[in-house]
Amino acid sequence: MCLMFARATCAVLSTVVVVFVVACSNSPTDSTPGGASGAATGGGVATAAGTTSNVGAAGTSAGSGGSVASAGNGGAVSGGASVGGANAGANAVGGASGAPGTAGAGGASNPLLAKFSFFLTSVASIKKVSGSDQGFGGDLRFGETGDGAGLRGADKICKAIAELGMPGAGAKDWRAFLSTTAGGPAGGPVHARTRIGNGPWYDATGRVVAMTLANLTTGNRPVGADPAIRDDLPNEFGIPNHSADAPGCTGNNCPDNHQVLTGTNCIGDLYTGGGSASGQNEITSDCTGVTPPNNPPKAAYTCNDWTSKESAGSPWCGHSWPRQGSGLSWMSAARDGGCAPCVKIENGGGVSAACVGSAGGYGGFYCFEYKP
Repeated sequence: MCLMFARATCAVLSTVVVVFVVACSNSPTDSTPGGASGAATGGGVATAAGTTSNVGAAGTSAGSGGSVASAGNGGAVSGGASVGGANAGANAVGGASGAPGTAGAGGASNPLLAKFSFFLTSVASIKKVSGSDQGFGGDLRFGETGDGAGLRGADKICKAIAELGMPGAGAKDWRAFLSTTAGGPAGGPVHARTRIGNGPWYDATGRVVAMTLANLTTGNRPVGADPAIRDDLPNEFGIPNHSADAPGCTGNNCPDNHQVLTGTNCIGDLYTGGGSASGQNEITSDCTGVTPPNNPPKAAYTCNDWTSKESAGSPWCGHSWPRQGSGLSWMSAARDGGCAPCVKIENGGGVSAACVGSAGGYGGFYCFEYKP
């Protein structure tokens, strides 16, 4: 009798243990996310990553819109709704360009990431990365020291801003399109055209900027560029930069942000003054039919090789969109007023202060992925 009772008791206990184990295995108390969480970028950096569902399967996530949307670069303000990540961590990049999303962990990869290889740094990202509403000015060292610090720092800024534009892009070998008076062979100049390889280059939406280096550096605008961006080069979100901060604007109603730091002449080499057929004019508004100058390097044209934020200097600029009357070339068009930081994108015309944005700009510059 006792033996039968003991066996019955053991059977009951075994059943309880099995039920308990099964229940525990299905309990949602594990704090580890069941699936990868995503973060959304509406043209900028997502302000909040998604939270996981903790259900043991692939967790869903939802991110907020781009943090730079208020400046109009890719968020809802700039013509594209921000889309949060969902279903195993997919991200989406918003913006007027309508670029498809970049995948987060567990999502499909962004087909545009492989092509993305050119952008003009936007004013919103320049402010964000510099930590200043006035930007970097002519000092682009970004924590670098020693010889060549200006170029190395500018390359780092390109990487940081590329990542803001498209998650994953910061891992690429980005180069700033800038020339310097020293740091090249035998201590000579560094020419911007020698820093970026041979092409091809595409913007963040996959549009052609230039297929070859020769096409990029011939004439005023890149030869063979997509018509939508040829005369208004796009920023890291794939948005043509003239209207990026005022969606829907036209003509003079758009921000005057044409000035882009290059320190470079009409063939992609260090700018040393002159450049017209007579070799006398300092400002060259048209890069067709010019004779490259052969003057001594002048540090004023490169803000002391991109290490100075003093008011002194005359940084040489290209124009991201051809501003009639002042310069048509994307890489060599006009000087700015000085090397101090400033953002002046209201329509005023002419050099108005001793700073990098005085004639319509904010100290932006071009970034290319190196293409050997």
